[in-house]
Amino acid sequence: MNFVNAVDKGFAGKFSGNRRLQVGLLAAAVVAVQAFTALSGTDYYLTQLTMSAYYILVIIGLCTLMGYAGQISLGHAGFFAMGGYLSALMTTHNLIGYKGSALADALHAAGVLMMRKGLYGDEILHFNPWASAIVAVLATVAVAYLIGGPVLKLKGHYLAMATLAFGTIIYTIVVGSDIFGAADGISDVPGFKILPGLEVSGGRSVRVSNYYIAWGLVVIGVLMLLNLMDSRVGRALRSIHGAEDAASATGVDTDGYKLKIFVLSAAMAALAGVFLTHFNGGIGPSESSVMKSIRYVAIVAVGGMANLWGALVMGVVLNFLSLRGIFGSFDEAIFGSILIIIMLFAPDGILKIDLPGIIKARFFSSGEEG
Repeated sequence: MNFVNAVDKGFAGKFSGNRRLQVGLLAAAVVAVQAFTALSGTDYYLTQLTMSAYYILVIIGLCTLMGYAGQISLGHAGFFAMGGYLSALMTTHNLIGYKGSALADALHAAGVLMMRKGLYGDEILHFNPWASAIVAVLATVAVAYLIGGPVLKLKGHYLAMATLAFGTIIYTIVVGSDIFGAADGISDVPGFKILPGLEVSGGRSVRVSNYYIAWGLVVIGVLMLLNLMDSRVGRALRSIHGAEDAASATGVDTDGYKLKIFVLSAAMAALAGVFLTHFNGGIGPSESSVMKSIRYVAIVAVGGMANLWGALVMGVVLNFLSLRGIFGSFDEAIFGSILIIIMLFAPDGILKIDLPGIIKARFFSSGEEG
């Protein structure tokens, strides 16, 4: 029997029967939360929930890479930062000096360039956010493809160190480059006009619409990944995670599938970086830090490596609490501790934790042996 089909036998029908219902319930929950905040007068929570949604895009992409393809990445904050910083740079860098040139006029007429007023009333000629977003995501995809080929040939802690090195390189570049604002980052990033009257920005008047835009992207992302996992590609990824050598021996293009899912997860991180940057009106180097990557891995671990819904739920809870300042100055320590605790006591995620089994193993095993 083909190894991919053999591995997938236990998963048959896992997603197909309930996929639409699950996504429908997610969409209903999104609407219910917004309605609750409106009725209770707590619509200010929508700001943190919107930001959490963009971080969840990174998390579910990473969950797919780690839980299904079995590839760890400690560099996804770098991909997030690439998307955010490139879009921020292209929408804030003033090209007014090129105004009047044939190329600039042609790009302006085509809508690729646009004019706006700066903070001090000066004219700024910059790239349209749509063009910036496309360039940012494509550039991230290209980088992910170039580094993914050699890096994904590594295994275990070697792969973790290689992806960690990539994230460190991105962090060093943004902190050490004046064009990226160095330690201050890039501010005064304009809103992203998706459609007339629909803009991604942090204004209070568009708080509700931004909430739905962000969570609409999450719903689309979840549906896409569920469809992917229920396809032949998903079956191949599970076979790679289960036994890569056996999958390769039966004709599965293990290197190709690992690279494709790595690039897809990087693209999702970059897209999240673009939208969150326009929502916040800026981006700083903390978004590319090593601790940000560890945070993503910790949330995936807590939700369950191959549990998309678990990663989503834990992503909402932990990101919301963090953004509300519940953890205070211990924020990074909390996420580091979470990762250690999960790896020790619940490697399959907190939703699958076996408390009686843990208690028995930790406190009664020595007595039984005696």
